[in-house]
Amino acid sequence: MKTIMRLLSAFFVMLVLSGFASSDMSDPNVTGMDPFSNGGNGRNMIVVISDLHLGADLTYAECKANLPSLEKLLKQIKAAPNVKELVIAGDLIDEWFVPATTDTYQGKDQADFVQRIATANKGVFDALNSIIQEGKILVTYVPGNHDLTITAANIESILPGINQARDAVLGLGTYSPADYPKIAIEHGHRYNFFCAPDPISNQDIAPGTILPPGYFFTRIAALYVIQGRKPAGDILPIITQNISGGESQDLLFRYWKKWVLTAKMFPIANMFSEAIIHTNVNGFKGTYSVNDLVPYQSSPEGFIKVNLYNGIQDNWEARQTLNNVPIHITTKEAIDSVISNTETDRQAILQYFMNPASDKRIVVFGHTHEPKIGTSENYENKKCVYVNSGTWIDHNPGKTTMNFVVITPQSADVSSQTLVKLYNFENEIVTKMSENALRY
Repeated sequence: MKTIMRLLSAFFVMLVLSGFASSDMSDPNVTGMDPFSNGGNGRNMIVVISDLHLGADLTYAECKANLPSLEKLLKQIKAAPNVKELVIAGDLIDEWFVPATTDTYQGKDQADFVQRIATANKGVFDALNSIIQEGKILVTYVPGNHDLTITAANIESILPGINQARDAVLGLGTYSPADYPKIAIEHGHRYNFFCAPDPISNQDIAPGTILPPGYFFTRIAALYVIQGRKPAGDILPIITQNISGGESQDLLFRYWKKWVLTAKMFPIANMFSEAIIHTNVNGFKGTYSVNDLVPYQSSPEGFIKVNLYNGIQDNWEARQTLNNVPIHITTKEAIDSVISNTETDRQAILQYFMNPASDKRIVVFGHTHEPKIGTSENYENKKCVYVNSGTWIDHNPGKTTMNFVVITPQSADVSSQTLVKLYNFENEIVTKMSENALRY
């Protein structure tokens, strides 16, 4: 993996990335079309949706107002004679966006929590189960970070018969539809320092946990929303870089800066010393404070420490190996780019199109909630298409929501191309946002 990485010129990657960014074709206000028709009688169309974020309690769930529209779209998909597969590319259900002060499982367990999600979102699950049970359209689920620890058995309990595309590692999966091996669909969190499974940190505190720090970040953000976006009740103490501490201390200082940004973005009314983050999830039993998460030091320029995720800055290389990441990036890159949506896009190019071990030509990610299509060339100078499937949360500031992707594979005719189209369903009107095509 490291050898491959050294072979990749930084200039070459940036050149490809700039080409990708400039190729996103926008075609707004095209309405009235049938996105699920291929003009024929056969089933070959692949629909991808992601980031539904279905919650157990609609008082704080991110997807509530959009539920009726989602049900309607699913019914349209079921009725479409040309749709072959529906792929849910992660964050189907949400174990993360739960206010910090809330007991996620209400004293019970994950199985009960998942059943509560199915009940709270009954119309959506009825629609999905109707598609699965009819058997004409294959429904596939790929894990995301917000449903990172949800077991296959618990998904099966609410969606019996669903196909699950999972790695051997819990919380990850990549899916290539049958007969279309050059298409790869995954959530995209595998490459994110805050969101990728972390089976290394906190094992002395929560044996067997894989929850990364993004879990706690999201619990704080959810509390910020439920509190009504009140002014901050506290401020984080300043720490200064430990110049003599070497690379590990420098990385922990960078990690601290990301938590400072989080505190500014999502201020909560509580003091940071208050034990407010209830867990009892994935091995964690305690109730934690913000201070437990944020690096600190006893004296200026002194040794920087952290309670939860102690040593996280030193295990990124090992995490990437455990999470089946083909081409590794440095810890510095991973921490510095942790909130960058364009880094997720770049990872699609790096891991699939610039990777000599990959033959993928179309890659679909979710995760960023930023729907887009772009093109680039792979290491063999062949055209490739990357698409992000957006989200279904009620509010997606500065971006659309209710997004979905439709891939229509090429036929044997040499003039035929594989079509990739991105839509949204806002106001229950199908609008084509962008499209691209290639033949492989």
